[in-house]
Amino acid sequence: MVEMSIVSIPHIHQNQMTFPRVAVIILNWNGIDDTSECLQSLKELNYPVYDVIVVDNGSAGEDVKVLKNCYSDYIHLIQNRENKGFAEGNNIGIRYALAKLNPDYLVILNNDTIVAPDFLYELVKVAQSDTTIGIIGPKIYYYNFQQRDNVIWFAGGRIRWWRWVRVYTAQGQNRHDQARYQAIRCVDWVAGSAMMIGRHVVDESLFLNPRYFFGLEDIEYCLRAQKRGFKVVYVPDAIVWHKVNRARKKYDPSFADLSSYYYFLKQNFSNWVYIYHLAELPIILAYWTLVYLLKRRDKKHWVFSGVI
Repeated sequence: MVEMSIVSIPHIHQNQMTFPRVAVIILNWNGIDDTSECLQSLKELNYPVYDVIVVDNGSAGEDVKVLKNCYSDYIHLIQNRENKGFAEGNNIGIRYALAKLNPDYLVILNNDTIVAPDFLYELVKVAQSDTTIGIIGPKIYYYNFQQRDNVIWFAGGRIRWWRWVRVYTAQGQNRHDQARYQAIRCVDWVAGSAMMIGRHVVDESLFLNPRYFFGLEDIEYCLRAQKRGFKVVYVPDAIVWHKVNRARKKYDPSFADLSSYYYFLKQNFSNWVYIYHLAELPIILAYWTLVYLLKRRDKKHWVFSGVI
């Protein structure tokens, strides 16, 4: 995996910068209140050239009606008849953007996020500094962490194949900002809740893998991009706030998720790594069973609720 190397970029004042077109893709599934708040934050962007695509992933209620009535002059709306999952739902938005909007960059953005006004500007500034940069992610704070909005949820991701239970980790999680989280640097992966992808990456026929219905598709995407020679970069001056686990609470986990995890290992690591993690299956099953039980009880009574 890549070293957490610092990335240096030249200072570019906003008045000197060119503004390539960006397509922002938001996936909505029975979450119109969150989607509306996300769209309102996007309207405050100081970036001049962007489009917003909302892909409704088969919502059961009035979500599409609200989107048409309130945002028809601001968004491109795509309606899926059924829930296609996170990966394929976003792929549908990516294909629409490529066919209709000709963007230079694509941003996958969770509907349960809000963004800072200079979010896009900071991402694009770094992306334009190096043509080998393919994927970029912002610093993501919790939307509300015990009544605070300055606690980090994600500051770049790392892969360590020898770790038990999970080979991937999110840097900075549950921590306040420190100097180590304030530098632009290459990372192993960035979170799909807020991920900018260069058009040149997608032109390499790289789409999110629909084999993953919900989870791991972002990590695998970053690994595949790196195998093609693209850098994955974390940008701390681009800020997002995330209502963590909103979508996860609506999604009913199953042991199909465990199958996806081992598929992820098989596809992206050597056979020896796969066998190594296969040997820890009983521990993973116990861990997942604990998480399953915790999600269905009052977490205030559980010492280990922090694992969720």
